[in-house]
Amino acid sequence: MTDAAHVPGGGPHDPALKRPTLDERRLRRRYAAERRFKAYGVAAIAIAMVALVWLLFSIVAQGYQAFVHTHIKLDVFFDAELLHPSGRNTPESLAGANYGAVYKKALRDRFGDVKKRRDRRSLYALLSQGAEDDLRDMVLADPSIVDTGQAVWLTASDHVDMLVKGKIERDRPERERPIKDRQLAWIDALMADDRVETRFNTRFFSSGASREPELAGVWGAIMGSIFTMMVTLLLSFPVGVGAAVYLEEFAPRNRWTDLIEVNINNLAAVPSIVFGLLGLAVILNFFGVPRSAPLAGGMVLALMTLPTIIIATRAALKAVPPSIREAALGIGASKLQVITHHVLPLALPGILTGTIIGMAQALGETAPLLMIGMVAFIVDIPTDPLSPATVLPVQIYLWSDMPERSFVEKTSAAIMILLAFLVVMNAVAIYLRRRFERRW
Repeated sequence: MTDAAHVPGGGPHDPALKRPTLDERRLRRRYAAERRFKAYGVAAIAIAMVALVWLLFSIVAQGYQAFVHTHIKLDVFFDAELLHPSGRNTPESLAGANYGAVYKKALRDRFGDVKKRRDRRSLYALLSQGAEDDLRDMVLADPSIVDTGQAVWLTASDHVDMLVKGKIERDRPERERPIKDRQLAWIDALMADDRVETRFNTRFFSSGASREPELAGVWGAIMGSIFTMMVTLLLSFPVGVGAAVYLEEFAPRNRWTDLIEVNINNLAAVPSIVFGLLGLAVILNFFGVPRSAPLAGGMVLALMTLPTIIIATRAALKAVPPSIREAALGIGASKLQVITHHVLPLALPGILTGTIIGMAQALGETAPLLMIGMVAFIVDIPTDPLSPATVLPVQIYLWSDMPERSFVEKTSAAIMILLAFLVVMNAVAIYLRRRFERRW
């Protein structure tokens, strides 16, 4: 019998026996391509997460200090001769009193060696102009403190605040920093006496726009956003849901409905600035809606949000099984009863989710509102949809253009607040979907 090892091509170690077939090579290449595709997907997610974390970290790192502000403690004497020199201790006279003279006298008493007018102006610059408002609020809340001495924490200027927070370098030459050497000495003296500290910045959440960084707040922009979103929701939700119900349940299938559907899908992709031009030409100029009012902004954003709500509502209506409609019709319900009693309640989670997502998109819009004048400098807090107002994204845009260093952290803090609103709205959308969603 011939040994198999000596038979040509028949040995157990013959390479021809280990050579993969064509199908095996193709299978290996397919598996390798699949592994590479998965690796690309994981890498894409990792890059996106790193970019997101870096973005959020940079915003928080620049903006968290806007939630606190530096205050200076002074021994203030509420001199009656300065507050009401006419002798009338009435609320009207106290409200119009010269409280700037009160805190300036307290500074002069604290630093008695300051005599020159130029040095006094530098000394007064340690405190913000908002110190007058702080003192006025104290006196109006308790008029009995007139002609008494009080230890009062007053708002520091933005330059002092930046210095205390480490944003202004002490070692730089005097001509290259806003805080002069003499002011540094006064601040160091106050810090040595524990008269300088950072406190929660309540003014940031209670005031409107201001040219002074330490007095600027987001409350005016928040109220403007609230009124604008109210108008947007009241206009876009019923119109969008009604249009979607008609197109999906009642409208005949012909070229006109096809044309309407195509236009609705195209409107969802139209740049937002086009809606701003439409609002400027029609809402302001034709209908005469007040400029810079949340009513005008809400009408423009409602037009922009309508396609999103219509598309989301139609998708939610299509997701309802046909058997629901057929069962309701089989027991004698009318077409309207089928829709209102059965289809709409089952489609409501998807409708609400699409509406909230559309509202979140509208909340972050800036371009259409710039066209209708909501970029105006508004100091007063809006009280109704017809009051002049701005919104959070526009306020962020305005602050980002300010030259003062303090507005950098104000801008980042406002972005954090806007992101918080968006996160809450998206969380509500997710909750509603999970709470009411039914799987068929």
